[in-house]
Amino acid sequence: MEHNYRVNEIFYSLQGEGFFTGTPAVFLRFSGCNLKCDFCDTRHEGHRTMGIGDILESVLSYPSRHIVVTGGEPSLQLDEALVDVLHDAGFFIQIETNGTHPLPEGVDWVTCSPKGEHEVKLKRIDELKVVFEGQDVEGTALRYNAMHYFLQPCSSDRYPGGSNTPATVEYILSHPHWRLSLQTHKLIDIQ
Repeated sequence: MEHNYRVNEIFYSLQGEGFFTGTPAVFLRFSGCNLKCDFCDTRHEGHRTMGIGDILESVLSYPSRHIVVTGGEPSLQLDEALVDVLHDAGFFIQIETNGTHPLPEGVDWVTCSPKGEHEVKLKRIDELKVVFEGQDVEGTALRYNAMHYFLQPCSSDRYPGGSNTPATVEYILSHPHWRLSLQTHKLIDIQ
């Protein structure tokens, strides 16, 4: 019996954040999350049920073979069967995860965005992306061995202008091992 997945949406756009900013990618957004972050800007609750064949047919309709598996929290659903099918179809698989669940083998690029004090259960992190709210991110950086470290301003009405970008930039200038990650998809008004 084929496994069914709760898919919020599948769309084609440019990666707007982190290391692959500007890269054409297919986005596979799963529904649901195990955390409730007050700054979450993604509507991921709705879903349709899709099997592997349905997902593959949809993602193959786009020209890029870079897929970003996101959510909600995609580690709640992504499994080795889907990873294998996507690899067989030629996809480079990037996941955007909060890191609170182990990942199936074979994911090509792990973007981890840890939230609060929740334990990260990943074997490998390629890119650590922290939403900056003024917290101690040095402790976060020391705790995880990643290849790349990004700070992303927090988008919230509680900041003048809708985000704390100036404070994030100031912090990075004083701590140059971090790089700035802007949500460029919002800046250029694409999905």
